[in-house]
Amino acid sequence: MKNTFFTLCLFAATTLGAQTDTRLYDIIDAVSVERLQADIGTLAGFGTRHTLSDTVSQTRGIGAARRWIKAEFDRISASCGGCLEVFYQRNLVKAGENNRIPRDVWVVNVVAIQRGTRYPDRYVMMSGDIDSRVSDANDFTSDSPGANDNASGMAGVLEAARVLSRHKFPGSIVYAGLSGEEQGLFGGRGLAAYAQEQGWNLVGVLNNDMIGNTRGVDGVVSNRDFRIFSEPVPPTETERERRARRFYGGEVDGISRQLARYIYRTTRTYMPEMNPMLIYRLDRFGRGGHHRPFNDLGFAGVRIMEAHENYTQQHQDIRVEDGIRYGDLLEYVDFGYTAKLTAVNAIALASLASGPPAPEKVEIGGVVEPAARLRWEAVPGAVGYKVYWRDTTSPTWDHFRYVTGATETTLEGIVIDNFFFGVAAVGADGHESPVRFPTGVFR
Repeated sequence: MKNTFFTLCLFAATTLGAQTDTRLYDIIDAVSVERLQADIGTLAGFGTRHTLSDTVSQTRGIGAARRWIKAEFDRISASCGGCLEVFYQRNLVKAGENNRIPRDVWVVNVVAIQRGTRYPDRYVMMSGDIDSRVSDANDFTSDSPGANDNASGMAGVLEAARVLSRHKFPGSIVYAGLSGEEQGLFGGRGLAAYAQEQGWNLVGVLNNDMIGNTRGVDGVVSNRDFRIFSEPVPPTETERERRARRFYGGEVDGISRQLARYIYRTTRTYMPEMNPMLIYRLDRFGRGGHHRPFNDLGFAGVRIMEAHENYTQQHQDIRVEDGIRYGDLLEYVDFGYTAKLTAVNAIALASLASGPPAPEKVEIGGVVEPAARLRWEAVPGAVGYKVYWRDTTSPTWDHFRYVTGATETTLEGIVIDNFFFGVAAVGADGHESPVRFPTGVFR
C-alpha cells in the first residue's frame, strides 16, 4: 500500500533535515581544556598504571589510579545530587591466561551510570582505558605515564560525565574506565559479560583509545581529523543471516557500522570543523581495542581515536635513541584536540540517549518493481520515521524521506537494486535512533 502521509524532505536546515538541538552546542562549549589537561596530568603522575602494578600505594600504580577515578565519579555525582551510580566491576584473571598474565590478577573497572528518565534500561556507553605499559608488556614497575595511551581517553570519559551529568536524558549513559586492555582486553571482556548478564539493552559503545596526538610519525599534523573504526557485521550473526546478506546486501551495514555513521552525522551537524573518517575495519591493522569484547557478544561498538599516530610515543620505554625521544609523555598531548574529541563523544552520547529506540524489525520489498517499499514496527515515543537510502558504494546515508502517521512507505522511482535502505525513528525533539537496516524481505 502506498503511503499518503509522507513528507519528502529536500532541504537540510530544518528540524526534519538535521537535528537542531541547541543544547548540544552548550554541551560542546562546556567541555574544558583545562580540566582535561589537569586530569591527564594526574593520571600520568601515577608513574605506571600497568595492570599488574602496585595496588596499595596511594600515589603510584593502578590501584591509586582507579581509586582516584572512582573518587572523581563520586565527586561528579555529588555535584548533580547523586545522579550517578558509581561502582567497581571486577574479574579475576588467572595466571597463564596468556603470556601477558604471569600471575593471578584482579582486573578492576570503574563504572558510573546516569539513569535515563524514560528508557532507564537502554544504555549508551563511553569508555576509556585506565592501564598503561612500556616496551615490555610484562614490565609493571618501570615508569609508564601513558599520557596519550590512554590517559587522554580516560580523561575524556570523566569530562563527558561532568558535562552530561548537568542534563537529563531519556536513555541511560554509562561512563566506564576499563583496565587490563594492554594485557588482552580483559576489562572490556569483564564489563561486556556483566552487561549481558544484567540484561542491558546496550545500543552503542564508544571506545576512546588515544584521543590526544595531532602530530603523526608520517609528518602530518592535524587537530581536526579523527577516525571511527567499526566492524561490518556482528560476529554473532547466524548462518541464515549470512546467507541472506549474500543475496540482499548488508555486508557493510551491521549495527556497529550504523553507530559509526550516526557519530559521523552528529559530528558533521554540530561540529562541521571536524573531519570524522569512517574506517571500515574493526580496528587498526592486526591490533585490538576495548570495543571488541562488546562486539564479540553482539553489542554495537566503535573505536574513536586520533587520525595521525606517533609510534615513538606508544608502548615505549622512556629514552633518547638516535636523537629521538621515546615515551608516552605529557608534553606530546594536544589538550585542545582531546577536548574536541571529548565533545564529539558527548554530543553523540546526548543524541543517542535523547532519541527513541531504533525500529526492531524493518522489511523491504520491491523486487522487479519500479519502486522500493519498506515497512517497520512502530516505535513507542517516535513521532515519525526517516527512510534513508544511499548508493551502494556510498559510506553515508545521503537521502531520506520523512514519514508520519504510518509504518510503511513506497519510494516511487527508486529501484531497489541500485541502493541500500534503512529506517530510523525520530523523537519529538528531532533526535533520531541509529538506522536499522532491513532484515526481512516481503513481496
